Amino acid sequence: MDSNHESFWRHNARAVPGKTVSATVKSKTQQMGSTSFKDFQDSVRDAWELGDDEFLKFPIGDERVNKRSASTSTALAVKTHRSNLGASRASESKPAVQVVPPQTNHTQESNNVPEDLITELSLVDDSIGRERGSSEPRKRYRQFHTYPGRPQLLKLSSSCLSKDENNESKLEKFTVLLEEPLLNLIALKQLSWSGIPKKMRPVTWRLLSGYLPTSLERRNSVLERKRLDYHKLVSQYFPVDSRDEAQQDTYHQIHIDVPRMNPHVPLFQQHLVQEMFERILFIWAIRHPASGYVQGINDLVTPFFIIFLQETLDAKVELETCKLEDLSEEQRNIIEADSFWCLSKFLDCIQDNYIFAQLGIQAKVNHLKELIQRIDGNLHKHLVQHGVDYLQFSFRWMNNLLTRELPLHCTIRLWDTYLAESDGFAVFQLYVCAAFLLHWREQLLQEKDFQGLMLMLQNLPTHNWMDSHISVLVAEAFRLKFTYADAPKHFEGKS
Repeated sequence: MDSNHESFWRHNARAVPGKTVSATVKSKTQQMGSTSFKDFQDSVRDAWELGDDEFLKFPIGDERVNKRSASTSTALAVKTHRSNLGASRASESKPAVQVVPPQTNHTQESNNVPEDLITELSLVDDSIGRERGSSEPRKRYRQFHTYPGRPQLLKLSSSCLSKDENNESKLEKFTVLLEEPLLNLIALKQLSWSGIPKKMRPVTWRLLSGYLPTSLERRNSVLERKRLDYHKLVSQYFPVDSRDEAQQDTYHQIHIDVPRMNPHVPLFQQHLVQEMFERILFIWAIRHPASGYVQGINDLVTPFFIIFLQETLDAKVELETCKLEDLSEEQRNIIEADSFWCLSKFLDCIQDNYIFAQLGIQAKVNHLKELIQRIDGNLHKHLVQHGVDYLQFSFRWMNNLLTRELPLHCTIRLWDTYLAESDGFAVFQLYVCAAFLLHWREQLLQEKDFQGLMLMLQNLPTHNWMDSHISVLVAEAFRLKFTYADAPKHFEGKS
């Protein structure tokens, strides 16, 4: 094993209390002839997750899927580490590649620019410049170990929220739209793109998910029917059929994952909460046999659950201290049913992320690599020269939609934009990940070895982020998408 790798494993084991590198993973890292994507995934699992969730497990089956690309990636990573060992490292200069919008007709897309985005974009350069210009000492990243890679349930206080939360004008616009007999869904998406006021978020998320109809008159009847339908599904699938081995295996995996999802948050350790998550995930898996349950989907239930729970709670009750047993059974059933249906609608446009071998995510990781190579050649070269494979850090970003990289209130704000994307957020999320990576470019360029880069990428210091950071992030992502999405041969640029 390379000394760089050995040092990285030892440092990782010290960095996270209770996390040790298994002998199996070490031995797989030493194997030079990995022959499947699963082998490659196993060999770098600790690089994707520093917690104890093994959400990157793939179904057992034909391991020939993507065999060539996996072997190539593994061989390239090993070769790069060896070639860089002992080599002199030149200091990185600022990127010479300039982002120049292509000379194409964007009239149609320009007409669909969400309201308030022009103002957001005008602030992007200044905000990002200040962020990048004030790079912090490297020791900060070594000292940040607040359960890395997991969402943090913070109090949604006024200090965490954007100006839109207290914007009476925007609140009034939402009220007028939502009370129209026939909702203008396009106008709602444009208004929601830059953030939804907390008071309006539950009903707006239901509408943007496609769970509620645009007709005001039909909404209550649809809600009653869909909630009853979910109750029938629970009666149909629970208790789990002991004669069906596949169902038993699926439920067993969910039953293991749910308690580990947010072990540091008392709310998610309540038995009633865990049972609700188990039912939601199991029924979704049974109704989507092409993918089934994949570890990581459990994190995607959380934002919906929190939004609908907040809608039920008294304003004086804190999420951290609330007990579900204090709610009526009817209230709990409403939270569970609405979370299930909104999750199902939300995942419809990214279901290929969770089919066998998660080929959709593999493709997105490759697209991210090619996109960064075009936008910022110096950053891409820096990562490659030090043996960092994009799969090692961005797989989790794609699989969990950044829920493990951001505080929960930031994830909720980000999902306002995702739900408001007119063509679904599957494409837009790629540009969000690109903007997220570019946000840390100065700090990443300061790291001069594989170990330092991986530790930073796994522990990005977003614990103090607010909604304003997400507004800047999505505005930058929009600009990248506007610049590159319609460019000829978008993902065929040469290094």
